[in-house]
Amino acid sequence: MDRRIELRHLRYFLALAEELHFGHAAQRLHIAQPALSQQIRQLEKIVGVELFQRTSRRVHLTEAGAAFRPRARNLLDRLAADLDEAGRVGRGEAGRLDVAFITSATVIVSEVLREFSRRRPDVQVKLHDGFTTDVLAALERGTADVGIVRDAEERDDIGLSLLASERFVAVVPSEHPAAGGGLVEARALAADPLILFPSSAGTHAFDMNTQPLRNAGIDVQVAQECSNWHTIMMFVAAGLGVSIAPYSVTTLLPAGARRVELDGPPTVSRIFMATRRGDDRPLLQAFMAASESMTGRDNCDRTTTAR
Repeated sequence: MDRRIELRHLRYFLALAEELHFGHAAQRLHIAQPALSQQIRQLEKIVGVELFQRTSRRVHLTEAGAAFRPRARNLLDRLAADLDEAGRVGRGEAGRLDVAFITSATVIVSEVLREFSRRRPDVQVKLHDGFTTDVLAALERGTADVGIVRDAEERDDIGLSLLASERFVAVVPSEHPAAGGGLVEARALAADPLILFPSSAGTHAFDMNTQPLRNAGIDVQVAQECSNWHTIMMFVAAGLGVSIAPYSVTTLLPAGARRVELDGPPTVSRIFMATRRGDDRPLLQAFMAASESMTGRDNCDRTTTAR
């Protein structure tokens, strides 16, 4: 005979173990009493021992049946929990989301994550930071589900949704002649060593970041390349050079560094949410909805701040 235990065996066993009466258990299960008796006998043959002792007057669990009862209940409870978990994952209420992001968007990322965690407390979020090119590559490889990038190049397989825009500003050492003024022309920085991230971090992002200098006719040459904005600001504070940076990364400058507004036409940096085209999983949609609710709260437009 087929020795595989099926779910109905467990359900029938538990009903009889709780009722200790074939008629009552069968009525509870909405099946005929002979059918219940047959299934219990089949289960006992599979197990190899009697699970119930039957007399004309009563039914009670054997020692083996009493030992099997909590295990059968645990199996059904675990299955129910697993089914519930699968449904919640499918609806975007649970699971894991890998988010890759650029460190210059940490403020936006933290706001979105706080809102997303409030909406989906059972979702595990795994974070990965890197350059814009790293984030886009992670999306294409499938090692990230969603990315936060800055001034990203268009790609056929990646969709970009605008989250925020902000102006570029100059960051100079506190001893720099421009440090005490409200505005500085880009050409006034031509003689200073430039500290910035490498162009390989994102060609379009690099071009946007250096646009104010190029607009002033300056031949852009990076004297010191750094992998993150914190290090760039520390080097500026140490007097090693100047930088052009998005406004948001200059809100907490180290001692010795000063933010100065750039005179002339503003150059705008844009932060995008990046996703693989056609990826419409509920979990991803939930993250995007949380992002839109946060970035839409103040339009996330930092280009209009008074200069």
